[in-house]
Amino acid sequence: MPLTDAKIRALKPKAKPYKVSDYDSLFILVTAKGSKLWKFKYRFNKKENRLSFGKFPYVTLKQARQLRDDARSLLEQGIDPSQERKKDQNEAKAQSEHSFANIAAKYRDKLVKEGKSAETLKKKDWFIKMANADFGNQPIHEISAQTILTTLRKREEKGHYETVGRLRSTIGAIFRYAIASGIAENDPTYALKDATIKPTVKHRAAITDKPTLKRYLKALEVYHGKPETCIALKLLMLFASRPGEIRKAKWHEFDIENKVWSLDAERMKMRRPHHVPLCQEALNLLLELKEITGWSEWLFPSQSNSKKPISDSTLNQALRRIGFGPEIVVAHGFRATFSTFANESGLWNPDAIEAYCARQDRNVVRGIYNRSLYWEERVKIADW
Repeated sequence: MPLTDAKIRALKPKAKPYKVSDYDSLFILVTAKGSKLWKFKYRFNKKENRLSFGKFPYVTLKQARQLRDDARSLLEQGIDPSQERKKDQNEAKAQSEHSFANIAAKYRDKLVKEGKSAETLKKKDWFIKMANADFGNQPIHEISAQTILTTLRKREEKGHYETVGRLRSTIGAIFRYAIASGIAENDPTYALKDATIKPTVKHRAAITDKPTLKRYLKALEVYHGKPETCIALKLLMLFASRPGEIRKAKWHEFDIENKVWSLDAERMKMRRPHHVPLCQEALNLLLELKEITGWSEWLFPSQSNSKKPISDSTLNQALRRIGFGPEIVVAHGFRATFSTFANESGLWNPDAIEAYCARQDRNVVRGIYNRSLYWEERVKIADW
């Protein structure tokens, strides 16, 4: 007699597993622990095989019979249902492994191995998270340009034009990684190059005229904030460094005897070691600072957490307090200030000035050569 729901529910476990047949080779296996498992017995190429359909009541009697009929249909077509299931499972596994999110994670691992900075990885994580929220689970080769454009439009509608550009760039890099890995065949972001609004390029505000510089230096001399913040602003000018390099500086990086500040490659935006000559003014400031923060590993430890450096907003906030708004100058702008006055002086080789500011040379080999070639001139620039 065929099974019914009532009969199945009434089945009780025994000391050993036992079978109860439905019809047409479908049966239920009752285990010693009481589980009721659907099984289908069939022959293919003269060999007996079994196919599992799951557990009752999660797979109902009606569903089990339909699965049995589907398997019978495959057998009529000369297809082994067990092999067909494995094929489906492998395809599903491949789709999962080749999802955008998984490829993005592998791309990020590549960036880590390449020694990208923590700040760069943090930005990439932000963009990857945006993309994953919309299509992370989709197989990467099935994602269309229109799907990506929908994601970009969300940010564009909020006026985040720069974010849109960087998000598209990150998604494109992940697709190119997938192409190189043999997982995708094209980069759909290429077709979107001119599809979104391009942001207006805004250069960082910087002091590039002598009257404003003079006014700034006078304001700095009467600064009433923390002395270490004032010192940081002065070193920012002398070193022509990026604000992040200054605020994350550690005492062990400074060789006072040889008058040099050495930064490892991972600390630099261009991923190359950089050395800054220390003029007497810088040495005096460092000795003064040592009396204030010499107890910390950081030159400029955070007030709220001494295990961390000051935040990236500290220097800009100090500039605002002395009356210099973001339209006049930002902390990052002092590199342009240094470069402007050094070039206008006509005293120095422009390449030496670029090396002083740790700007990337288009010719990598020439860039490495410059670091030694211009050192003596950079020392003189620092004194100047």
